[in-house]
Amino acid sequence: MPLTATTAAPTTNRVGLDRTATIAVVVCWLFVVFDGYDLIVYGNVIPSLQNEWGISAATAGTLGSLAFLGMMIGAVLAGRLSDIVGRKRAVIGCAIVLSVFTALCALATGPVMFGALRLIAGLGLGGLVPTSNALAAELVPARWRAAVATMMMSGVPIGGSIAALLGIPVIPNWGWQPMFAFALVPLILLVPIAWKTLPDHTAAVTSTEVRPATGFSALLGTRFRSVSMMFALATMVTLLAWYGLGTWLPKLMQGAGTDLGSALTFALALNLGAVAGSFVTAWGGVRFGTIPTSIVAALLAGVALLSLLTSPPVALIYVIFVLAGVGTHGTQCLIIAAVASYYPDYLRGTALGWALGVGRVGAVAAPQIGGLLLAAGLGADSNFILFGVSALVAALLLTVIWRRFPSPT
Repeated sequence: MPLTATTAAPTTNRVGLDRTATIAVVVCWLFVVFDGYDLIVYGNVIPSLQNEWGISAATAGTLGSLAFLGMMIGAVLAGRLSDIVGRKRAVIGCAIVLSVFTALCALATGPVMFGALRLIAGLGLGGLVPTSNALAAELVPARWRAAVATMMMSGVPIGGSIAALLGIPVIPNWGWQPMFAFALVPLILLVPIAWKTLPDHTAAVTSTEVRPATGFSALLGTRFRSVSMMFALATMVTLLAWYGLGTWLPKLMQGAGTDLGSALTFALALNLGAVAGSFVTAWGGVRFGTIPTSIVAALLAGVALLSLLTSPPVALIYVIFVLAGVGTHGTQCLIIAAVASYYPDYLRGTALGWALGVGRVGAVAAPQIGGLLLAAGLGADSNFILFGVSALVAALLLTVIWRRFPSPT
């Protein structure tokens, strides 16, 4: 039985966006900003949590991985759910879960309670990006989908930059708890706006249209199986590099002899580079294609991170982290854009959830592996090798997709 839409899907052959669609896309983008804040905030408070609770680097990595484990589950479930019950309900539901359980982290009295709350918050965290991107993709003309999907993801590093900027004055003066309590702001302000402005729409065909299969049976069927696996693997290694840096960069730079304030400025450089990368890769994706541009971005990230092994001067390190932000986040933006354009409407949410959900294995592994490398006494360079090589592997996988799986849309 085919799904029925609450409201007819917006057409994609129009020249521009109407006012309602524009507002909805902006609201979705603001949710992605919120998502980005929550992604990066944990990396900023790791030193404070270690001092207060006396936890090791390996334990801190495990706590970071719990949120990403929740994200992996949330992305797969929310992406599929959005194709069934509608994008609006899925987006708002994910935002509420993320906001409430992130704010509750401020009340955590120890690592066990904190880890449980981060795991549950991760369900909403993982679901926000695929559902928001799926909704935004259906509100824009087809020719602009790749650019809008890439621009949407600029919200992640902007949110991360907000986390770093807040952390510089807040953590030394008021501790780490206010950094999580800040998550109440989107719940109070953004969720009511979303309820009024987001369209009630499910990505479905009308009863006169025919499709052979839906959901994961179609995504992993003969037509899409190979490319779906490749997108998931490319996402996995890209997220390993991006979230690994987001989690461990302040701690890595502290280990290199900088104080917390200076270490957070390196994290800010990474996130500002990622913001710039969102715009640069959006232009490159439209001009040269999403997959070719993503290959260049991944290569840039890999080379930049491995160049840290040469012990460059401080000024150059800032430049390297800006380039790493451009490359790692830019690559992930372009992968999302490619997925949003590659699959038909009725599979878009499921496909984005699949790529981001399975890809979160890399995000889950990154904090844990980074912590284990540090606990083994291998130093910051071992992390930079891990993240740099991951970016180069992403470039290789994307090259395979580009050569073997041209987009049918």
